[in-house]
Amino acid sequence: MDIPNAQRAEVLVHALPYIKEYNGKIVVIKYGGNAMINENLKKAVMGDIVLLSLVGAKVVLVHGGGPEITDMLHQMGKEAKFVNGLRVTDKETVEVAQMVLAGKINKNLVNLISKKGGKSIGLCGIDGRILEATMLDEKLGYVGKITKVNAELIVDVLDNGYIPVISTLGCDKEGNVYNINADTAAARIAGALGAESLISMTDISGILRDKDDPSSLIPQITVSEAPKLIESGVICGGMIPKVDCCIEAINCGVKKVFIIDGTIPHSVLIETLTDEGIGTMFINSNTLA
Repeated sequence: MDIPNAQRAEVLVHALPYIKEYNGKIVVIKYGGNAMINENLKKAVMGDIVLLSLVGAKVVLVHGGGPEITDMLHQMGKEAKFVNGLRVTDKETVEVAQMVLAGKINKNLVNLISKKGGKSIGLCGIDGRILEATMLDEKLGYVGKITKVNAELIVDVLDNGYIPVISTLGCDKEGNVYNINADTAAARIAGALGAESLISMTDISGILRDKDDPSSLIPQITVSEAPKLIESGVICGGMIPKVDCCIEAINCGVKKVFIIDGTIPHSVLIETLTDEGIGTMFINSNTLA
């Protein structure tokens, strides 16, 4: 696209207040879903993350990879089973999850960031015992509930100028490995880091007052308003656990949490560096937006 130089300069001038706001601040981005499956979109997202890092934000990328785990299990002739949206994870499945998340996906993202001119280091929740966990429910097998976040290693990586790319596996004191929901992990990591913001990339535009009307997007929700929206059915189904994670992040000290449509090109930059934003922002009830 051929953009006149004057227009380029105008864009940078408008972005300056937001660049200043995020300079030196920690931004946690939860990445997954359709934004991860589409290769061109994946490259664009990594480019956006590198740009945020280069203008001074301390970006932490937390990723899942459910569809790729399912694909790998299918190739092995193993059926994926779910209970209330959570994957039933036996010993073989958690080994596949570790291979796919900490291996294939994590290192591919690190490589893409490098190709875009960024510096990153791939980690998983087992490294440095970043995510200590216990079994969430025996019926689910090796699905983890986070008991503690040890953020020291993440801080060290950030302080050395790298983007930590973290896959959501955890472990207990006996060394058992657990697959952990990426939204939950991102919320807890953001809280432990005292992040300025958490951005959750999904495949919907945010919270809609009417699910069939894209123009009914709710741009801002306070923690106190969220339960009422759940009770009224505005927030329902699979969005409830995502919103619960947003609330948990705010309660853990994160200043702002965003749910955005990660399938829109440059949605991260639109949300962080423009007046309009693009999704739904969650804030503390006492915070003035």
